[in-house]
Amino acid sequence: MREIREVCRDGKAKRALSNNNGSPQPRASCDQTVFPVYKGIMTFDLSKQHNLLVTGGMDRVLRLWNPYVPGKPTGVLKGHSAPIFYLFISSEENRIFSVSMDNTAKIWDIHDHSCLITAHPKASLIRGDMSACLYSPSTKALYIAADSLALLSLRTSPQPQGHLIVSHMEPVLCCGYSHEFRQVVSCTEGSVVKVWDFDTGSHVFEFGGAHGQSAITCMTFDPKGRRLVTGGRDGFLKIWNFNNGQCLKILKKDGESNEVCDCTYLTVHRNTYVMSVGWDRRIDIYSDSPDEPHHIQKPQPSWQDDLRRGHIEDILCVAQCPPSLLATSSYDGEVIVWNLVSGHIQCRFASPLQPDCCHAQGMDTCVPSIIFLRSRALHAKFSSTACLLSSGPTGCINFWNVLNGGKLLANFEASRFQQLITKLAVTKEDTSLYAADQLGYVYVYDIKSYALGSERTPPRAENYWRAHTGKITGLQIVDNDQVLLTSSIDCTVRLWSACGEFIGTFGQRDNWSIHTPSSWKHPAVPYEILIDPLSLPAHRILEGETRVSDVINADNSEATSTEPKSNSPSKLRHPPLSFSDTDIMEEMKTSCYTEEHGKRLRHEIFKHTNKPPNHGGPKAYHTLKYFDIVDTPTTCERPDLSLAGIDPFMSSFVEQESAEFQ
Repeated sequence: MREIREVCRDGKAKRALSNNNGSPQPRASCDQTVFPVYKGIMTFDLSKQHNLLVTGGMDRVLRLWNPYVPGKPTGVLKGHSAPIFYLFISSEENRIFSVSMDNTAKIWDIHDHSCLITAHPKASLIRGDMSACLYSPSTKALYIAADSLALLSLRTSPQPQGHLIVSHMEPVLCCGYSHEFRQVVSCTEGSVVKVWDFDTGSHVFEFGGAHGQSAITCMTFDPKGRRLVTGGRDGFLKIWNFNNGQCLKILKKDGESNEVCDCTYLTVHRNTYVMSVGWDRRIDIYSDSPDEPHHIQKPQPSWQDDLRRGHIEDILCVAQCPPSLLATSSYDGEVIVWNLVSGHIQCRFASPLQPDCCHAQGMDTCVPSIIFLRSRALHAKFSSTACLLSSGPTGCINFWNVLNGGKLLANFEASRFQQLITKLAVTKEDTSLYAADQLGYVYVYDIKSYALGSERTPPRAENYWRAHTGKITGLQIVDNDQVLLTSSIDCTVRLWSACGEFIGTFGQRDNWSIHTPSSWKHPAVPYEILIDPLSLPAHRILEGETRVSDVINADNSEATSTEPKSNSPSKLRHPPLSFSDTDIMEEMKTSCYTEEHGKRLRHEIFKHTNKPPNHGGPKAYHTLKYFDIVDTPTTCERPDLSLAGIDPFMSSFVEQESAEFQ
């Protein structure tokens, strides 16, 4: 800049002199500040308010600099697994937004130098190579341009309101029931574990920081129900004595560990194992031996089929069927059935798509829940029937036969709103199926005689109700007491009877007795579900489909009709989650604000003002009662009032008769 000012002041002579020297002169060392960064810088941002410079590059590290002290960074933030592509400093919120080449976005705190949240590209539906990024401070949204333009809105988790009953202060990600102690254990996104009394709903014990700052994503109990196993986003498995919060063992892999999505206990040849699956896309098996002296334990070597022919996407769920069947499901919709003894793949299949679904529409094909029908799998007479259930896209449930090469026998749409089924559970004898979706609804189906062969009709729906206002993350049937345990991201853990009667929310003030129905909350329902818009019944007037008078006339005609009414369940209100271009065009055609009807709008509003109101039904004079009128003669006879003693003519009549007699 100093050389440019000199050229402008001295004119062409100075400029010609500079041109004769050939290449531009190097900048003086006193006029520049150099920030040395290993492997270079791809992006940076500067904040004058915080006097902060942030750089990112190929080494996947964010460096925080004081602009006047270039020798050494004031902070180093590690967490990205790909080169950093974009940076933005939000001075008002004290946040740093970073995006890496693998489409992963992170938010960092400027003062604490900690990662607040990580937005995974699969959860955000970002696909393809990234080409540009932009953060909008006004809308608090991050725009990422890849195969399509993705908008990531920054929303803080709502704090539970004071008048609502909650079990935790943060979303509940999993829950379970211990038959040994008759206790319920729930784990949250804030790495908090709470223990509840099953029979009364009272709080027993809790401990926090189970996985540090990482969320607890899954849990299970050992075969005796005495120890708790938790898996977290830090990639660790931990075995707990959940009655005092003591960590007995830590199970982890060497090197970098990714999120654990599901875990279970296995019993093979009288030996017990802990199995976990997750974002590592591998099945990790840990031996659970009481003679193991080490506090930190590593997994056994992976199966060869898992290394060569296993899942190519993140594994979301695992299910076991004794003695030797194991099933895993992944993000891309693939389900693999394994032989536990040999470690070989027995069969594999992909979730079928509906005829009107395609990947171009961004269809979510992940399989978050699978479950075995153990009574069918253990009996030879059921060898040709479905013994494995998996959730599918658009709220479908698929029934598979895994003993003869993996064949789809039946599927049906379980969710009334075509929402992804997040959890599945079956009763002890595999007679009833419980399915939970993202909107918080629980559906019950009779599957006792379903999928014994090829089925075309769905099973009979026994009941459905809304248990939570958010996605259900835990679903377990306690067969001995005929109750259902549920948990959700709405910070609650609840107990229901098998037929959907509300028993109570863990953490409420009043305790219940599990064997005394009069102590239950039934027939009441949770307050937040009662006032939620999605729980309100649909009506033609509320939906704007018709006028009030038309509905009244229709109700009167139905009341006078002799035809029996339909027993179909009432339709619930469910606003659309997205609008397509076709919906917008249809709305423009039918709207009264279009160009064709715009001039008639005022006339349409006032054309009925001078007409008498029509309240529907018969007119007012049609409802008047009438009586027959008796035909009376024109001459009137004097009434006989002598008996009453008040006849005014009596005295004069007596005087006249006495005068004539005299």
